[in-house]
Amino acid sequence: MAKSLGIFVTNPDNFRHVEGIVKAAKAKGSNVKVFFTWDATHNAKKEAGFEALCNLADDVSICVDSYKNMGYDINDIPAGLDEKKMGTQAQHGIIIEDYDCYLSL
Repeated sequence: MAKSLGIFVTNPDNFRHVEGIVKAAKAKGSNVKVFFTWDATHNAKKEAGFEALCNLADDVSICVDSYKNMGYDINDIPAGLDEKKMGTQAQHGIIIEDYDCYLSL
């Protein structure tokens, strides 16, 4: 089985790095999960490549509490996600527990 990579994203300025890492990991056959929290939830609404990232990675979710705290309506689900991907910090725990490699950006 291919290695798995979990990426915990807190800084919105790292979106391009996240894209590049996800592309490289997928090219090597890795299972990739990305979780956006706090300021990085802005990427879900402000980055044109967010939907494409959701289609490339195996799992993308965002912290719904952070999304709300950044001023977004929790019912305005970003393109590329569905209601189930508007998660809690438990998504971060899944990365820590279930993924071979962990990266925080």
